[in-house]
Parts: sequence; structure tokens; C-alpha cells
Amino acid sequence: MAVQTRFGSLGSYEKGSIELNDDLKHYAFSNMFEVASKSKPFERVAVAKNIEYVAEVTKVDGASPWYVAPHDEFAIVMDGEIEFNFVKLDPSAAPAGGQGAKQLAGAPNGQKMGKVRGRRGHQVLLPAGAAYQFVSKSPSVAVIQTLLGPVTVERWSDICTL
Repeated sequence: MAVQTRFGSLGSYEKGSIELNDDLKHYAFSNMFEVASKSKPFERVAVAKNIEYVAEVTKVDGASPWYVAPHDEFAIVMDGEIEFNFVKLDPSAAPAGGQGAKQLAGAPNGQKMGKVRGRRGHQVLLPAGAAYQFVSKSPSVAVIQTLLGPVTVERWSDICTL
């Protein structure tokens, strides 16, 4: 039997399913494109969680607010094209402590570090202590691996199959 792999997109996806001989309450299943299609731009919705670690899905449409985290994060572009802008924050200006990404009140002051343009399948490091911003010309989707934090939106009852 031939197996065909199909990769979805924000414009064309099929909600996944799985067959288990187990109690479905032990599992959380979500479809990142469905979650992104129902999210506001730049809302970071958790779709997987392991203790304090989360995978967040975000729909990028335009220019996001600026974010910073006290630890490395990474993003994988799942659909479209996203530009990641980076600014090195002065250590005294970086939010101290905690975990997960925090949204900055405005554009950061600091030395511009450059930008990375990612397309579907590209992974981008979001380094600790650097402010970053997502920009796209059309709706795009990214998955961010991070720690549960202040900008993480948990809406398990809306996205889980039970």
C-alpha cells in the first residue's frame, strides 16, 4: 500500500484524526492550521504541552508586537513567509526572571541584530535576551517552541478532541 504524505497550509488543510484503543482523555490532539485559522493575528495558542514546555501556534499577518524571552526559543515556519527582526537588548532593559516569552510595551531600544526571512519548513532561533518581531505580507503560520509564559494562550477545550 502506497502512502502519500500531504502537507497542509492555512488555506488548505484537513483536520487530522487518530485511532486509539485507549481512553481519549489521556491525549490532546489539535490541528495547527485549524487553530491558526481561528486565532487572532499574533495570538500564541498552545497546541502541545510537556510539563512547562509548550509548542505555540501563531498566525502572522502584518507586523507583530515585540517579544523577548530569558531563554532560547525557536520557530518553525509552517506556511507562508515570515521575516524575523532582532534587536539586542541592553541587559538592564530586558525583563528579568520568569519563563516564556513576554510582550514588550513598544519598539525596543538597542542594537539591531538583523533579520531572517523564513519560508515553510525553515527553523529560526529566537535567542535569549534578544527582542524579536514577526512580519509577513500575507497570513502565515509558525510553531514556536518555548516555555509556558505570559503570552501563551491555553484553550484546550476548544482545540482538543475527546
